[in-house]
Amino acid sequence: VPTAPLPADCCCCRSADAAGTPFFLVEYPHSPLASIHLTCTIRRCVLCQAPTIDIYASSHNMSESSEDVISARAVTRDIFSATIGSVFCCYTGQPFDTVKVRMQTNPAVYSGIFRTVTKTSSEEGIRAFWKGAVPTAMGMALENAMAFGVNEALKRAFPDPNKADPNQRPDLSRPFLMGAITGCCSALVLLPSEVVKAKTQVQVGDHSSNEIFRKMMKKQGIRSMFTGFEAQLMRDGPFYAFFFGSYDLLCYLFRTNVPSMPNELNYFLSGGFAGMLGWAAAMPFDVPKTNVQASWDTKVIGSYFPELIRIGRERGITGLYSGLGPTLARAFPANAALFLGVELAKKGFDDCIWKE
Repeated sequence: VPTAPLPADCCCCRSADAAGTPFFLVEYPHSPLASIHLTCTIRRCVLCQAPTIDIYASSHNMSESSEDVISARAVTRDIFSATIGSVFCCYTGQPFDTVKVRMQTNPAVYSGIFRTVTKTSSEEGIRAFWKGAVPTAMGMALENAMAFGVNEALKRAFPDPNKADPNQRPDLSRPFLMGAITGCCSALVLLPSEVVKAKTQVQVGDHSSNEIFRKMMKKQGIRSMFTGFEAQLMRDGPFYAFFFGSYDLLCYLFRTNVPSMPNELNYFLSGGFAGMLGWAAAMPFDVPKTNVQASWDTKVIGSYFPELIRIGRERGITGLYSGLGPTLARAFPANAALFLGVELAKKGFDDCIWKE
């Protein structure tokens, strides 16, 4: 809030941090945990050079902040919005994912996007592109509930201090770091459904996910649900770092450079491009992961790096990007639908389900 011209001996002028931004701290006398941080920015009129101070106040209460991170409303909102977004994402992107998996696991037969699409549709029908959609939807709902829940909780636990000042650019490196942490957490939830999906998608003919699951239990028991654990971590860490990091970055860039853009279009475009960037970063780790999880003799830990080396030797560096075309083709519409669904679900939750 602009104030009257400041005197030369103003205490704000004498107290400045390393960046030159004046600041001071006011504590409540009866509550040592609570405080108000006032960040002040000194500006001068271009005509008369009169100084003006902009004050931004933010309160921080350690006990209240920790409760807000895991409050019932916040957690319910995260799960609800992630579930709605997952439904949009799954049925939008599943056909592209099936094409990608077949190109990765059997490149001799499925040597290109057009050949894979025509061969699959002519031999198995159009429904074959949605093979594994049910476990994918279930796994995706769990994955996104975990991913968006953890990511939003991290944002609440470690808020960006620059957001308190609209004149300050937000810390755009923070979402990338939080995304990497999110990826490691979501890998634990996603792994069982990813194993079932990978084995189902490479089967030729009419094989349901339930049949594949029963065969897995008979062959390896419960251990079969967690094969390729390190492969999942290697893929999801970089993926979510770029997924959430680039989404926040693109949303900021669109808001800054195209202020007239509707929010819904911003969410759609930012989500689509974030998905493409995430998969481009994770693709070299995804190809060996798919091969490991589609195999029936994979170990829980120890199969990923030998497979990575084998692909590199046999196919070269380009072999690690097998299926990149359909993956990026899927990434834009699927993740655009995901983020749009998540943001709209948040708004609907706030307006109609659980008002603050």
